[in-house]
Amino acid sequence: MTNLGGAPLPEIFDSFNQARKNGFLAVKKLKDEGVGVVGTFCTYTPFEVFSAAGLVPVGLCSTSDETIPAAEQILPRNMCPLIKASYGFAITDKCPYMYFSDLVVGETTCDGKKKMYELLGEIKEVFVMQLPQTQSLSSAKALWLSEVKRLKEHVERKFGRTIADDDLREAIRKRNLERAKLKEFYELSALSPPPMTGLSQLQFLFGSQFKFDHAGKMAEIGQAVAKIKEAYEKGERPVPASAKRIVLTGCPMGGATEKVVKVLEECGAVVVAFENCTGAKQFDRQVPEEGDPLENLAQYYLEIGCAVMSPNPNRLELLERLVKQFKADGAAEMVLTACQPYSVETETVRRRLKELGVPFLSLETDYSGSDLEVLRNRAAAFLETLA
Repeated sequence: MTNLGGAPLPEIFDSFNQARKNGFLAVKKLKDEGVGVVGTFCTYTPFEVFSAAGLVPVGLCSTSDETIPAAEQILPRNMCPLIKASYGFAITDKCPYMYFSDLVVGETTCDGKKKMYELLGEIKEVFVMQLPQTQSLSSAKALWLSEVKRLKEHVERKFGRTIADDDLREAIRKRNLERAKLKEFYELSALSPPPMTGLSQLQFLFGSQFKFDHAGKMAEIGQAVAKIKEAYEKGERPVPASAKRIVLTGCPMGGATEKVVKVLEECGAVVVAFENCTGAKQFDRQVPEEGDPLENLAQYYLEIGCAVMSPNPNRLELLERLVKQFKADGAAEMVLTACQPYSVETETVRRRLKELGVPFLSLETDYSGSDLEVLRNRAAAFLETLA
């Protein structure tokens, strides 16, 4: 087993890595200036609706085990850690983003979340979108379009704003630009060897959601891409060519679940791409900018390939493209304990990757550090099969 080493990455990586920690100061400043804040949990949330209303959407704290003991005083212990953490941060007032949110928006992605939202609604104003559990039926598309319209109308009433179609189109344009910039960033890892570790890539992508100045963020991402390319052309190689290339799929990544990336890379692999919500699932596609903006938003978000969808061909299609584009030696999946949609869908993913001849490893974990040795042993054994 070998640890990844090599040249240091550009300092701008630190800016994105620290963004979540420092972002609450930026949110407080926005609140002091009278800007409305909307807290979100999920990639299915149509951020453009909030931006079109002059509001700031922000991802809520849900990636640490810090407040899980408090949540377990009310929620079942044998529940997904993401749900417990989300609720725990709310009831302990330890999430500044939750504290500053004027509105919290959730979706009925799974049974645990939708019941948790009922409890959360006792302490915060929560708007719950009724997400269909399938994508191809015309009735599902009609339902989700009606939910996006209902969200728009609620935001208009709540914040006293009128959201015009042109406002939505401009918000779509800006969000598309952000998606394109972040996709350009993570696609640098298609190079062989990649110009960054998987951990650096994940922290950059995860941190980007906590930078709220759109123009400044676009400039910073552009600078990061340029500096990475420049360093690579000069021969700087932070990742050894011998590192096995892994595409990571499964539940949302970030915070405590960085441990999976760290373990894989400590064992000599490099995570070149993330299919998860934090990565390509969120940035791979664009919202059409012509036509009815609400219909375009509804279609785009409904097509996200999450395991809550049945069937879920879009996840498999994206995963197949990523393993080919990033020349993966194997794929690994991170499944959170008690996450039924992803844990059951593991077999479907395994079969598809077997058809493609791609070795596959599924790792079940939670937000604690108690299973690090088990994860390390399983990762090392898997990577030995790729030798």
